[in-house]
Amino acid sequence: MTGCSGSASKEPAAGLADPAKKRIAMRLVSSAENSSLDWEAQYPYIEDIGDGRGYTAGIIGFCSGTGDMRKVVERYARARPGNPLERFLPALRSVEGSDSHAGLGEPFTRAWAKAAEDSAFRAAQDAERDAAYFDPAVAQAGKDGLGALGQFIYYDAYVMHGAGDTEGSVGFRTIRREALAAARPPARGGDERAYLNAFLDARVAAIGREPSHTDASRVESAQRVFVREGKLGLETPLRWKVYGDSYRIDRG
Repeated sequence: MTGCSGSASKEPAAGLADPAKKRIAMRLVSSAENSSLDWEAQYPYIEDIGDGRGYTAGIIGFCSGTGDMRKVVERYARARPGNPLERFLPALRSVEGSDSHAGLGEPFTRAWAKAAEDSAFRAAQDAERDAAYFDPAVAQAGKDGLGALGQFIYYDAYVMHGAGDTEGSVGFRTIRREALAAARPPARGGDERAYLNAFLDARVAAIGREPSHTDASRVESAQRVFVREGKLGLETPLRWKVYGDSYRIDRG
């Protein structure tokens, strides 16, 4: 499909349902979230990156301040009752909506990193990623008639911005609404590349309105490049830059 300028991807239903394409999407997100293509090495990752959302951790940057970190720990507690992270659930509930470390601190960060050795904890991260971000993003992209690239673009927006608007953040639904006001998606007879560029325009504008985000390179020197190259099915090889670092994927 490289160089194709058709109005829609011929087989949007395949997309990121293909395990190889999903792995590519995970590696692309990891390049922006963790400056590494090795997304599976990120389960133990945890730090406060100073974005006002408390601790950021795991494979897609679950945050103590937004509640998805708590949901990961709750999933883990259901799978492994009495695990070392379970005792931090009251503190995780109390710090939501803030950047506070109250009741957490180094004992929590050590416990998180240690828990990553447990397959049940890794599975809890996978499940929360899919339920809260990957699955709804891919489902909406499919309804809009988008192929693998568009599905990834929606997914990355979900990861970075969340589904809905919050204080200091413009959510995916607002970004998509602004894109729809500027261009029609393939499901409504529009050109796929034109619509994806409209979505990316809306996303760059959203980044400019968010105090915790200033760099739009994960859009402009990565996703925008793939659209320009016509990689609507995330065909490899893929070459891009994020935050000044260069990456490439030669095959799925």
